[in-house]
Amino acid sequence: MKSLTEKVVIIMGASSGIGEATTRLLAEKGAKLVIAARREDRLAEIKNSLPDAELVYKAADVSNYEDVKKVVDLAVETYGHVDVLFNNAGVMPTAPLVEGRRDEWKEMLDINIMGVLNGISAVLPLMAEQKSGHIISTDSVAGHVVYPDSAVYCGTKFAVRAIMEGLRQEQRKNNIKSTIISPGAVQTELYKTISDSKIADEVHKAQIEWGLTSEDIAMAVVFAIDTPDRMSVSEMIVRPTTQSI
Repeated sequence: MKSLTEKVVIIMGASSGIGEATTRLLAEKGAKLVIAARREDRLAEIKNSLPDAELVYKAADVSNYEDVKKVVDLAVETYGHVDVLFNNAGVMPTAPLVEGRRDEWKEMLDINIMGVLNGISAVLPLMAEQKSGHIISTDSVAGHVVYPDSAVYCGTKFAVRAIMEGLRQEQRKNNIKSTIISPGAVQTELYKTISDSKIADEVHKAQIEWGLTSEDIAMAVVFAIDTPDRMSVSEMIVRPTTQSI
């Protein structure tokens, strides 16, 4: 079993929230990191704030396969291999289906589902050749239960859950682990992807009230990464203690 200091971890959606918190925690523990997101200025700020970390970064849009492949290529060029890919990028525009927000639906499909598939496609051949690897995706409580005004978002998260279980079944004999981390309400910038300002404010207030932080979820991600080779954590649901759903 490799120690965290020996592991090469790619984090997509690393510029804020859970991705940034996971980057900082893994850097503290000595992992070798490649971080990516659309906001290159934020990636640069994170790198500059972690001067002792083994960390490189690249701007990437997870909905663009070529962008994701270049991130994987950077990891191989820098460190020689990849141990972990963390598919963390996501958006959550919510609204009743009757409003027909087709552009928002497509954005969710492109980022929440195709973003995960692009990550898998870019890194899986390498991991299969290595006969080892770990792919983690941020899912959601919404991937386990459905609630009003979030049908499409829930659909994307149910899809991620199914895809990741299929990955587990297909690649288990290659010693490739598959994990979904399903947070409840977390204090991140995800609420900013909701176009209805009233709903966005309500979600943000709930995030603050329930108190779960990005650092809490980062602890769960690092736990899954740091398990023995014989042990694969397939699903983790991490809710605020007082959350109702």
